[in-house]
Amino acid sequence: MKTIPAKTIVSSYTECGWFGSNYNMNIYKGCCHGCIYCDSRSECYQIDNFDEVRAKENALEIIEKDLRSKRKKGIIITGSMSDPYNPFEREYELTRGALKLIDMYNFGVVIDTKSDLVLRDIDILQNIKSHSPAVVNFTVTTADNVLCKQIERNVCTSSKRFEAIKKLTDSGISCGVLLMPILPFINDTEENIHDIVQKSAESGARWIYSGGNFGVTLRINQREYFYQMLDEHFPGIKNNYVNLFGDSYLCISPKNEKLNKLFVSECRKYRLLYRMENILEEIRKEFVENQIKF
Repeated sequence: MKTIPAKTIVSSYTECGWFGSNYNMNIYKGCCHGCIYCDSRSECYQIDNFDEVRAKENALEIIEKDLRSKRKKGIIITGSMSDPYNPFEREYELTRGALKLIDMYNFGVVIDTKSDLVLRDIDILQNIKSHSPAVVNFTVTTADNVLCKQIERNVCTSSKRFEAIKKLTDSGISCGVLLMPILPFINDTEENIHDIVQKSAESGARWIYSGGNFGVTLRINQREYFYQMLDEHFPGIKNNYVNLFGDSYLCISPKNEKLNKLFVSECRKYRLLYRMENILEEIRKEFVENQIKF
């Protein structure tokens, strides 16, 4: 695996970021999961050879230096740009090493991933949970494993992700589901929304977050790649996007209103949190409780 230079890895402090995070951390650049819709492929992020995973040089040394310099404790999120559990992580264990440092310096963590490799690190997540929040969010876009392998080709199936949620929650780790993106004309069905919510609840997830609308964002580079994959795997559907959305950034499903109503109803039925403000309350409550204990 190639490496790239970096001066810092843990970002500056922010009051309340994604899922209540205060710091952002990306150890790897690029991703080989092969998701046809990935926003990180967009031109604005300037990631050359996106499908090639590269690690940041001396990552663990830099992360430790970054953490030592932080005046405020808080929650570190990882996985916003590239999955921290790519296949190379199994050998190099940079994410595992970073979690050990996060635990050592008494920070919390939110992990966004599509990989069940996170199960390897349950022991460290439990250590973090003893003093700070330890949260794992799994992106799930379809409950259908066959469709999953078409749109997220090189990562474990949705059923494996639900199994991972069950194992994590059974071990005391808070888990949620990111129900995004929903691709118009592909996975924007009532059956899919129902199945994902039901399986999330059955797996022990505490929340499921959809972002408020069911659709996908498309930008330069990302759009071209997405259309190429549509032609390859879903012939004819690209024309629907071109005719309905043109060059729009936000491509909302024509079924959005109906799907949103179903989603809210199903979440309430299964007692899953679905509003970000309620999810943040849950995470903050855990943070306060753990800090008091610590």
